[in-house]
Amino acid sequence: MLEHGKPWRLSPRVRRLVAPNPGAMTGPGTNTYLLGDEDVIVLDPGPAIDSHIDAILAAGDGKIRTIVCTHTHPDHSPAWKAVAEATGATVIGALPEGDDHQDETFSPDVTLEHEYCLKTDELSLVALHTPGHVSNHYCFLLEEEGMLFAGDHVMNGSTVVIIPPGGDMQAYIAALEMLLDYPLQCIAPGHGELIDDSRAEIEGLVAHRLAREAKVLSGLKALQICDLDALVKTVYDDVDPALHPWAKLSMEAHLIKLEREELAGRRDEQWLAL
Repeated sequence: MLEHGKPWRLSPRVRRLVAPNPGAMTGPGTNTYLLGDEDVIVLDPGPAIDSHIDAILAAGDGKIRTIVCTHTHPDHSPAWKAVAEATGATVIGALPEGDDHQDETFSPDVTLEHEYCLKTDELSLVALHTPGHVSNHYCFLLEEEGMLFAGDHVMNGSTVVIIPPGGDMQAYIAALEMLLDYPLQCIAPGHGELIDDSRAEIEGLVAHRLAREAKVLSGLKALQICDLDALVKTVYDDVDPALHPWAKLSMEAHLIKLEREELAGRRDEQWLAL
C-alpha cells in the first residue's frame, strides 16, 4: 500500500515512506526506504518537502546514521541536507556528469564506486553502478534479502525516460544486463510497488528496448531521411501522442546508440539508416 507519510514494513529489514510528490513522472510519489532498525540507512530521501522530512525523522527515531542516494534528480535526493543536518548522518552518493537537471546542493561525504559495500550489524548493502537514466545512477543490493533498490533504473508499470546527453541508451541496456549477474529476488523501485520476479522484469525491459530500437531502425529505412518529429510518429505509433515529447527523448537516445554502432547517421537535424 502506498500512503504518504506512513512508514510501511516491506521486510524484516526494510520500511518504505512515500513522498507527497505524485505526478506523471513520479507515479504515486518517490519511495524513500529505511533500512535497518538500529543503525538506520535512509535510501533516497526524496524531495525537500517539510512533511516528508518530518516523516523520515520520525520513522528514524534518532537512529539514522547514513543517507544514500541512487542519483541526484530533484525528486530523489534534495531532502538529504535537512536529514543530515538533523541527524549528523554520513551522506553517500555520486555526483552527476553532463546533466543540468540535478540537485545542485548534493555534497556527499563518501563518493560511490561500483560494488562499494556498506555494512552494519544488521545488513550489507552493495552499490551497483547502473548508468543510463543518468550517469551517476546506482542501484543498491540488500544482500541478506536479495532486494534491489532500483531508483529510476527500473520502474513499476512504465519504462524509464532516457534523456541525452546525461542519459545513455547503450549504457542503460548494458547496465540492465549486468544486473542479471547478481542474485536478485525482488526489486524495490523508486516509484511504485515491489516487483517480485526480478529476472523476468529485467529481461522484459531489455527485450522491450531492443524491440523499440529495431522499430527505430525500420522507421528510418521506411522514411529514408527524417527529423525526430516525423520519426516519433512511426516509432511510437502505439503510444498516446500526448506522450510523444517524452518518447522523442528516448528515441533520440536510441538513435545515438545506433549512430555509435554505425547503423544510423545524421545530416544536420535529419536522421537516416546506414
